[in-house]
Amino acid sequence: MDQNDPPSQIASQTDTTTTDDPDEATYVSSLPGPLGYVDMAIARVESVLLALGVLLMAANTVANVIGRYLFQSSLFFSEELNRVLIVVITFAGISYAARQGRHIRMSAVYDALPVRGRKILMIAIAVITAAFMFGLAWYSFEYTMTQASRGRVLPALQIPVWATLVIVPVGFFMTGLQYALTAVKNLIEKDVYLSTVVLDGYGDDEMEV
Repeated sequence: MDQNDPPSQIASQTDTTTTDDPDEATYVSSLPGPLGYVDMAIARVESVLLALGVLLMAANTVANVIGRYLFQSSLFFSEELNRVLIVVITFAGISYAARQGRHIRMSAVYDALPVRGRKILMIAIAVITAAFMFGLAWYSFEYTMTQASRGRVLPALQIPVWATLVIVPVGFFMTGLQYALTAVKNLIEKDVYLSTVVLDGYGDDEMEV
């Protein structure tokens, strides 16, 4: 890339593999109107769930190790709590990964297309994926309601099983929203976006759309 290239061309050649994740605490959506507020709300929920999940899992594991080796008494709920936190981190994480454009992609055909073809294909991918995520959110919600009707509780924590599954439909729903917003982002912007915040990388010989 030549240093004399205009700023618009330089910006369009962003390499998404070397871009750090934006700070969620200072994240400001570039989507217009209410869509921007929805985007920012999802970002806040993701950051809170992931931060709390990771910190609680670390604290729980450390406390269990200390109890086992210093006091010869493990925390009776430690393993069960970690299983719950893994579910929380996983289903909050799929939405976060969608925001950062980090989900695995089979891009052989996509990379061979011109810019306009990539934009059309990216919109189609985002819409279809959003539909699948919303479908999974509905089915997981029904499963959660089935568990609630059975009245089962966790043996150690003594909390309802359904309460530990609420994050599943929530995570699928947030991921569906994220892909839907990605489709909107590609419809209103000239460039191709892998997500609402990640611009697709261009080759050195390609110009901005």
